[in-house]
Formats: sequence, C-alpha cells, structure tokens
Amino acid sequence: MKKISLLLLFTLLLSVTMGFAASKDFYQIKIYHLKSAAQEKKVEDFLQNAYLPALHRAGIAKAGVFKTVKKADFNVNTDERLIYVFIPFRSMADFSKLDKKLEKDVVYNKDGAAYLDAAYNETPYDRIETILLNAFDGNPHFNLSAVNTPKADRIYELRSYEGPTEKLYRTKLKMFNTGDEIGLFKRLGFNAVFYGEVIAGARMPNLMYLTTFDNKAARDAHWDAFGKDAYWKELSAIEEYKNTVSKSTITFLYPTDYSDI
Repeated sequence: MKKISLLLLFTLLLSVTMGFAASKDFYQIKIYHLKSAAQEKKVEDFLQNAYLPALHRAGIAKAGVFKTVKKADFNVNTDERLIYVFIPFRSMADFSKLDKKLEKDVVYNKDGAAYLDAAYNETPYDRIETILLNAFDGNPHFNLSAVNTPKADRIYELRSYEGPTEKLYRTKLKMFNTGDEIGLFKRLGFNAVFYGEVIAGARMPNLMYLTTFDNKAARDAHWDAFGKDAYWKELSAIEEYKNTVSKSTITFLYPTDYSDI
C-alpha cells in the first residue's frame, strides 16, 4: 500500500511538473541570411505558399514573418537581406515534433519543392540562423499586436539584451518579471508580441522581446514616455538592477503581407 501511495505521489508530482513546463510558450526565431533578390523571392514564395500553411496544418495557428526596415530616418545603412520568422509553440516538445510533421506533409513537400529540392549551386539562402527561447514567467504566452495600420508602415522593434554574466542576466530577467518592467510596457501601450529567455543562440546570456507600433513617430513617442515615466525612474534607480545589460541590439522590422502576426 505504501509503495502504491509513493508511486501515485510521484505520478502526480510529475504531472504537475509537466503541466507547469507546458504552461509557458516556447519560441523559435529563424533568420534567413540572403545574398540576392532572387534568393529573397525564393524564400518568400516558400514561406507564403508552403511553410506557413504547413505550420497552420501542424496546429500552429499564428506565425510571424518580418523583414528589416531600410530607411534613412532609422540610420539603417546595411544592404544585408534578412527575413525573420517567429514561431510560437505551446511547449518545447511541440517544437521537437515539427520537422517530423513537415516530412509527412505531402502538400508542404509539393508546394515547397522549388525551395526544398534546390540544387547545391542554386541555394535559396546563404545561411539560416536559429534562436530558441522560453517565454518569460511574467508574460507566458505570445500576444497578437493591436496595431492595425498598413503592415508596410508598422514598426516592430526587436530588442536583444545581453548580460555581462549569467548572474547579472538573471537579475535583468527579475527586473522584467518581479520588478514588473513588463507591466510598465503594458501600461504604456507598447503592444509586445513576446518576451523570451534565449536558451540557444549565437549570443548568450541574452533575452529578447518584440514591441510593435503604428509607425516611427508612434515608436519614438512611446519610448519618450517610457524614459520619463516615474515608475521607470524608480525601477532603474534600484542598485540591484544597474549594469545588468552589457550590449543592447535593436532591429527594426515590419510584417510581410502574409504574416499572421
């Protein structure tokens, strides 16, 4: 009887633990590095006509496809062609099952043949970079942006905060969650799509988040309000939270016409 009780207790604890683990989203960001307009077209054709429809069939209702903003008023002077794909999963287990699902998807393999079966000397991209993230405790699920201006006019701002050390990185996470920096963003209407802890990527320790705005003027106005906010001044003055970011990288994006997010 005692053995049965212990087994039952273990099963219940395992169930609770697995349920908790699945209670937060798991994110993948794929970044296509492209060398030419021809590659860009081939990847976009694939994403629009094969990949996103296949994700929908696989149970992923919403996925985002974004391109980098190239405008003088953003001081963006690079000619590099990049396409960002954001995929929210219910769990890491769902992420690990995706490739097998796609392999068995006959429609996907047919519609994506030009990309999937490309010859070695006619590659559709230079490289694919992948970043994996766990959703923040304070924002466990991704959100659809409330921004409704034309997609080409929108500004989606992807921020990456690298920590000097693992310990200081965790303190910055605490600032977002326990310190409620997330709540400040919500109160000021930043329309964040996600907040994520990077668990695999080229630059770590690192966290990332994506905020969205009607246009550049709206983006600038929101950050101006953020910097002047009384709670931000109070939060950023706390000694524990100082010097927790060693490098901040900002990437300005806009959603493609066929993006779900």
